[in-house]
Parts: sequence; C-alpha cells; structure tokens
Amino acid sequence: MQFKNLSLTDEIIKEAFNLKDTRGWKLPLARRKLSEDKNWDTYYQKILYRPFDIRHIYYTENMVDWGRPEIMRHMLEENISICFMRQYSGSMAYSHYIVSEHMVDNRTFFSSKGIILQAPLYIYPNEQNKNLFNHSKTEKEPNIEQLVFKKLEENYKRIPTPEEILYYIYGIFYSNIYRETYAEFLKIDFPRVPFTANDNLFSEMGKLGKKLTDLHLLKSPLLDIPIARYQGEGDNDRIEKIDCQESEQRIYINNEKYFEGISPEVWNYYIGGYQVLQKYLKDRKGRILEDAPHYCRIVTAIQKTIETQKQIDILYPEIEKNMITFYK
Repeated sequence: MQFKNLSLTDEIIKEAFNLKDTRGWKLPLARRKLSEDKNWDTYYQKILYRPFDIRHIYYTENMVDWGRPEIMRHMLEENISICFMRQYSGSMAYSHYIVSEHMVDNRTFFSSKGIILQAPLYIYPNEQNKNLFNHSKTEKEPNIEQLVFKKLEENYKRIPTPEEILYYIYGIFYSNIYRETYAEFLKIDFPRVPFTANDNLFSEMGKLGKKLTDLHLLKSPLLDIPIARYQGEGDNDRIEKIDCQESEQRIYINNEKYFEGISPEVWNYYIGGYQVLQKYLKDRKGRILEDAPHYCRIVTAIQKTIETQKQIDILYPEIEKNMITFYK
C-alpha cells in the first residue's frame, strides 16, 4: 500500500492521490499512524455512495475525517437504516429517502444542497465504552422510542416488530400524496410519520414498504427478470456519452452499445437531487461498463418502485382518517 510506505514523500502521495490537509486530518500524521498499525488491512468496508451504487471505503479515523464512528459503528453490524435529509434547499419535489444496509456518504449522497441523516434500525452496545449505566447491555436494541411500541400495542393489541415499523414508515415515505401534502414541512424539519390506528391498514402498508425495501436493497426476486436489456454490436463497452432516445426507449453509452426497454418515466425518476439512472452512468463516464446486469436490475427496481407507489397512494388517504395521537 503506497500510502503507508514512508519511503515515498508526503508530496508524492499528495500529488498522486490529489490530497490536502483539513482541520481534522493531516497527511503526515495519518501516514505515520497507518504505518504503525498492524491491523491496517482490516478497515475496508462497504458504503452506499449513491442510491444503488455500493462502493468500498477505507474506514478508519486515520483516513476519514469526521467519520462519525458513534453512529456508523452500528452500520458495521448487521443492520438496516432509513436515510433522509432534514433541511433541503432545492426547488425540486422532496424525494430524499432510501434504505441502506451500509454506511452512506454524508454530503452528496442525495444532493449537494444538504447533509444526509442516517437512522439505523438497531443500536448495538459499545463494548469499548461500558460504564456503570450500560455495563449490562449485551444485545442490540431497537432505535425506536418505547412510546411508539406502547401506542401501537394499545391500538393493535399486539406489539409489532421493529422491522414491521420500519417497513410501514418506508411505505409512508414513498407515498406521493404524503410527499405532496407535507412538501414544505419535509424541506425544513424531520419527516413526521402518521401512524394509522387500524392494524390491518398498518400491515398492508408494511407489506408495500417491505416490497420497496427489497427492491431498493436489490434483493427482490422481482429483479430476476429485468425489464431492460444491454444491446449493441462490437466490444466497445466504454461509456463515452449518455444519450437518451425516448422514442426508442434506449439509453446509448456510445455509438454501438445501449440499454433498451427504459421508459421515459423510469429514466426521469429521481431519488433526492439526482436522476438515478443518468447519475449512475455519469459517475462512470470514460470508464468501461463492467456491470451491465446490475444496471438492468436498477432499471427494474425503479419501474417496480413506481408501480408500488401507485399502490401505496391507494392506501394512504385511509391512514389519515384515523391516526394515533402520541402526544397531547
């Protein structure tokens, strides 16, 4: 690993990787600490860099400035989270929600106009920071206020699982009616969740939220038969351009190769401030496309998301007719 090889000067490393010091991270100190770390090769982790775009990060405080380990440590365990933005200054409709099983890029994940917030479903005990008050905690705990469980139990005569609650919330967040009704509030504050007092309605919305979750984690069996196809002649798979031909439902990446079966509605679908399909290709422009099947699965996930949102909007109006009151 060149970075920890101290026979190379700081200037060579700085120029090779286009690095610069920040207020919390200094190159010479980081290199020295890393060269002394016997566990240097254990810090590779997955990160959701953009929606549907999983990459790898070298996650250690010696390399990541403001890495927020107090939160991200929970995402290094088996977990799932809902990601959103609290304050959004863009002019587009609010669509800043996605689920992730990994940590996420905090600054430009949804857009450059705000910082992402990541809410893990489970909180894991900190084995390195036990004290008088938490020494007995050995299991993960739901990151959900106990009042929520209490109120839901009162109304449903049962206690929903943390996963059921997450799926319900995620379904609500993908209601176009919900987004339009509370558009201005979503831009300035944490998203509020209307909980129905009807258990059957809660379960139905949860099923649709679970369907969306599986689609967005690219784990749904619905993705096994993709609606898009990678076509064209020759062996040039380099992304040289991104040319949408809506009448043909094709997206060209060069003069010979293209994806077919992408409707204008799917191509123009946004999550956050990014047009998902365009952004994925744009970030790889000039490179060889090595994951065409993965891209076809993303196309299919978006198509199925649009279909599921229509089902959610059939249910949503009923939810606001009889909601649970948490605070008086």
